[in-house]
Amino acid sequence: MDHENLLGAAGERISSLLDALGSGGPVARDRAEELVRQVTDLYGAGLERILQVLDGEGALTSSTLAALTSDPLVSGLLVIHGLHPLDLPARVAGALDSVRPYLGSHGGDVELLGISEEGVVRLRLLGSCQGCPSSSVTLKLAVEDAIETAAPEVTGIEVQEAAPATAPALIPVGALRSRLDGAGPSPGEVAGGTWEALPELSGLESGAVAGFLVSGLEVLACRIGTDIYAFVDRCPRCTRQMPGASLQRALAAPLGGGLLRCPHCRSHFDVRKAGVCLEDRNLHLDPLPLLLRGGVPSVAVPTAAEPP
Repeated sequence: MDHENLLGAAGERISSLLDALGSGGPVARDRAEELVRQVTDLYGAGLERILQVLDGEGALTSSTLAALTSDPLVSGLLVIHGLHPLDLPARVAGALDSVRPYLGSHGGDVELLGISEEGVVRLRLLGSCQGCPSSSVTLKLAVEDAIETAAPEVTGIEVQEAAPATAPALIPVGALRSRLDGAGPSPGEVAGGTWEALPELSGLESGAVAGFLVSGLEVLACRIGTDIYAFVDRCPRCTRQMPGASLQRALAAPLGGGLLRCPHCRSHFDVRKAGVCLEDRNLHLDPLPLLLRGGVPSVAVPTAAEPP
């Protein structure tokens, strides 16, 4: 198990053990919780002393501190014991900065609106992913995991999506000028790509998986209930296309969530979590935004995928 997942797995295991010990009565549970507190306090004091020794020796330089806090396991332990040099807002802002390149590749961005006293992070979606059905899933993968790693004390994440903009009464001068210059986008274009109609998605049955070639891009789509999801047809683990991929039920997922299984390396990808790989959470399928345009399902194809 890698260091990034070790802290979370240990916390879950400790919690499950405490629950099991609770079946022995309140006294047994109280003693178990006291034992955990004593061990935690001991290691916390040790970590604090290590930092004091490094500082006293002049070895706790800014580069050393940056290296320590950039490690997910060390950073998480420093947060738990109140030793992290960055406060909560700074760590959340850093987490958002780390995923902006990923969101930007889909023509989107995210804005930090604030953090409540209860530890709830409020965000707003920006860019072309705003309002599309896959935006919440993209956010969950790209943003939520980053925030939970950098700031495990966060109690929740709320996403605010702006209401659809109404058509302006007047055409802005800048837009008119760009059209006269021939630089404005055509009606089917989006930032970084184009919307391509894919009416076949309407006939996709729940539980079905199908592949499509859209403007030179191999697309893998599946349906769970009324929800349709689309991804670039490429397994990030074995780097092969996934014809014959199957949709399996995720027992722990709500609302009948499903797992796409690669037919080659048999890796599993959580569809409702933007294709995150269960075997390696650092990997994920590449989700594609979907939208009903004129009543026809359409998929956003990145510019790089379009044929020359």
